Amino acid sequence: MYPTVYHFFIDQFNLEIPALKLINSFGLFVALAFVGAAYFLRKEMDRRQALGHFQATIIQLRPTEKATPFDYLTQGIIGFLIGWKFLYLIFNAGELFQSGLPQRHLFSLEGNILLGILVAAGFIAWKYWESKSESSPNEPREIQLPASHHVGSIVTVAAIGGIIGAKFFHLLEYPDELVRFFQDPSLSNFLGGLTIYGGLIVGGLAVFLYARRKKINFLHLADATAPGLMLAYGIGRIGCQVSGDGDWGIPNTKPKPDFLNWLPDWMWSYSFPNNVNGVLGPRQAGYTGKLIEQGDPWPIFDGYGTYLDPGVYPTAFYETMMALCIFGILWGLRKSIKVPGQLFAIYCMANGIERFFIEKIRVNVEMAWMKEHFGLAITQAELISVLTFSAGCALWFWLRKK
Repeated sequence: MYPTVYHFFIDQFNLEIPALKLINSFGLFVALAFVGAAYFLRKEMDRRQALGHFQATIIQLRPTEKATPFDYLTQGIIGFLIGWKFLYLIFNAGELFQSGLPQRHLFSLEGNILLGILVAAGFIAWKYWESKSESSPNEPREIQLPASHHVGSIVTVAAIGGIIGAKFFHLLEYPDELVRFFQDPSLSNFLGGLTIYGGLIVGGLAVFLYARRKKINFLHLADATAPGLMLAYGIGRIGCQVSGDGDWGIPNTKPKPDFLNWLPDWMWSYSFPNNVNGVLGPRQAGYTGKLIEQGDPWPIFDGYGTYLDPGVYPTAFYETMMALCIFGILWGLRKSIKVPGQLFAIYCMANGIERFFIEKIRVNVEMAWMKEHFGLAITQAELISVLTFSAGCALWFWLRKK
């Protein structure tokens, strides 16, 4: 496992670049997931605009106004933060990160004030030069922007809403982490742990509100986003697998079936060495985190050197494969389904089926109140996946009838 990009370069190329410790593997793949989703959303919105599903946006281009003191202040603050904190960490990574994780330094008051002032001055000078050199029409005029120009804003509101929702639902599933945060308040404690369905629900609501405000047909927009959403899910799960963030399965001590002998052993059962959580000691799911020792077939990364015994199902890898297959199906169906919203309904049904069955071999916490009041041993993800599938079915038939 590679908790950060630094560990990947060390293991694969024997290159030590301490500044790469700032780039978490999981965070990198989450960023790539948004990029992938945005790319396919843009392509689909352009295609649908040609069909008349979306309308171009008409804006009025006005002469460029001089930069205000607030503009200079904003540029100065941004430049100061970059120089004071991020450039300081990059230039001093080799020394700083020897004594602990980058997050401890990132969320501290350490920095270089002089470097911050220099970069702030550069940003202000750039803003001044930009305001002097910009050319604009003497008179206001109207221009048309394609509907896909909303993609950046859609991705932004989806990301903000998604992270908030993913964290909120994670805390509902693991309330002890909320207690731990109040006992030891830190940004790293709060940011750790996300639940994908919470992100999907709240992020989807944020996009709906944005579309309503901008007068974008939401059913067509939902169809346009469906393939990219599935692709993003699959890319995000690569991050889970590469970093070993805990989204793995239950112990798998069964021998690999003969008809799967052509697969690498790690695809059947994996020990997640150097997982980002540094799991150590027995866990309720049935595996134990052990220290990697000299002679084991893995490197030992400082601060992460543990593995799982016995090995577990690599469920994040399975979900990546299934998500890519569903993405291919949705992308292939997008031109043949004519009723607005039905492609998104298929996405909901496929997503619900995939997540429901992967939960059968995945480590997760059962919902106590469901077991207490209804006698059902079910996890939060299983419940939401059932509701997602049911909502997809209801949406499909309602749209067909309408």
